[in-house]
Amino acid sequence: MYVHVGEDILVRTKDIIAIIDKESVNSSPFVKEFLNHHSQHVFNLSKGSFKSIVVTEEKIYYSPLASGTLKKRSTKMPAHEGLTFL
Repeated sequence: MYVHVGEDILVRTKDIIAIIDKESVNSSPFVKEFLNHHSQHVFNLSKGSFKSIVVTEEKIYYSPLASGTLKKRSTKMPAHEGLTFL
């Protein structure tokens, strides 16, 4: 199954490692360090400020959709054991 994460981008639910809300990103030096380290794999899908970040094995998406919205979309589909929401 797939989850729409913004700007016509669909991500397979089994490829999603984590969905992180904007507040957690802004308050965690570890998340900021992770994002800086993987900056070449970051794709900003929001035209303004992002609301959440979707992390996959190969890419990191700055999404205009809230983490709660993405969670609802992903839980309507078969559960994925490794999916984490922050």
